[in-house]
Formats: sequence, structure tokens, C-alpha cells
Amino acid sequence: MGTVGRLIVVLLFIAVLVPGVLLARAWGLAAGRRVVAGGAVELVEPTAEGLRTLRRQALHGRRVRRLGLLAGVAGVVASVVMLAEESIFLWVPILVVGLLLGVLLAEAARPRPRWKTAVPARRPRRTEQISPWLLWTARVVVLVQLAVTVSLWRKDELGDPVALAAVAAPATAWILAEIALLRALLRPLPADGADVPVDEALRTWTAHLVTAATTVLALLPLGALLLRAGIDPDGVSEGYDFLPVALVAGGFSALAAGTAVAVFLVTWLRPVRSSARALAG
Repeated sequence: MGTVGRLIVVLLFIAVLVPGVLLARAWGLAAGRRVVAGGAVELVEPTAEGLRTLRRQALHGRRVRRLGLLAGVAGVVASVVMLAEESIFLWVPILVVGLLLGVLLAEAARPRPRWKTAVPARRPRRTEQISPWLLWTARVVVLVQLAVTVSLWRKDELGDPVALAAVAAPATAWILAEIALLRALLRPLPADGADVPVDEALRTWTAHLVTAATTVLALLPLGALLLRAGIDPDGVSEGYDFLPVALVAGGFSALAAGTAVAVFLVTWLRPVRSSARALAG
């Protein structure tokens, strides 16, 4: 490959990394929405039912996420029983999948607040809860990951257990996320104005938690699959080096972006809190 070819490869590598960088930046900007929503809760004094809702939601989230962790531990034990020492490289992925599915299940199965709802029923718009760019990016990433998995599976480049796991985890995450998002969108606003910031914050937390968890569960396996396809010697032909470079760059970009989103996801796990302080007095 000549100098021009090497330059093209470098530019291609950088270009494929850009989407991952933009996604990480978008999630960094979403932290501002968390600050605003949390600050709005601190500026009002919720009703007694609003405070009970906050405590109930926080307790529910912790319990279900612990179930996810236990499911991950059980999966690790099962892998040790079935694969012995060969399972050591599966421990971290299994734990991560269990934890993330616990996060998604907690949001999809959140108990409805018991406060009185507004009459006539009023509902917020989706754009008030989360950036459409983040939401649609998660959906597209899941579709791409499923398409790549099925493509490699049909070419017999993936074993049945690996392919089924690579399809089941993101698909399950997407279904749970859509259930949680739909419930958050259809739930009417509370009748008492003091509880509206609490309700909006809970919706914002749910939307970002499920979107981040789904994105991570799609990006990480997608990155691994792209890397595998890119470094496969059978897929490299003499004089045609651009496709492997693009696959490797895409794999690194997906892994880096998935790791970055996972870091932002951890910051959203802290539940909505209120010190019940009013500005007056």
C-alpha cells in the first residue's frame, strides 16, 4: 500500500471513530438535564405523597437492580459449571448483562405514583424527558448490532450459543426500554403543582437510564463483533485493506462509546432526592 493508501486508511479510521466521540459528548450534555431536573425538585416542597413516592421509587430500583446482580452471579456460576476454566472470560460480560437488565427491569416495572392525577389528564412530550437524538441512536445501534450478528451467524462465523446471546441481550433490553418509555410517556401529570417537578424528574431519570442501558448492551457486543470481523485473516484480501480497517475502527469506536455511556449511566443510578426545602421561609 502506497503513501496515499496509508493516508486514506488513517482518515477512514478517524472518520469511523467520530460517531462514538459525538455520542459520548451528547451523553455528557445530558448531564445538564439531570442537574436541572434534580434542582427543580430541590426548589419546591413536595406533598407528603410526593415524598413517599420518591422513597418508594428509590427502594424499588435498588431491590430490582440487586436481583439483576444476583442473576448475573447465577449466570457466572452456571458458566463455571458448564465450561469450567474456559468460562473465565465470560464472567465480566455475564455480570454486566445481569446488572443492565436489572436496571431496565426496574424502570419497566416501576410502581405507579399514588398521587391524584390532573383532570383532564395532561401528559408531557417525549422531548421534555430525553433528547430524541440519544433515543433514536439507541434504537439504531440495536438494529445494527442485530443485523451484524445475524449476518455473521449465517456465514457460520459465530457459534449458536454466542449468536443467541448476542441477539437475546440487546433485543430484551430494547423491549424493556420501550415498555418503560411508553409507561413514562402515558402516565398523567399529578394534580398538585408541588409534585410536578418530582414527576418530571422521575420520567427524566427513567428515560435516560433505559436508553443508556440499551445503548451499552448494543454497543459493547457490536464492538466485539466488528473487531472479530476486522481481524479475521480469512476476510482480508490482497490489495483491499480498507474494509478491515473500517471494521476495526468501528469496533474500537463502539467499545469506547459503550464504555463512555456506561460511565454516564452510573451517574444516573443515584435516585431522585428531595430535601423538602421550600424557598419561602
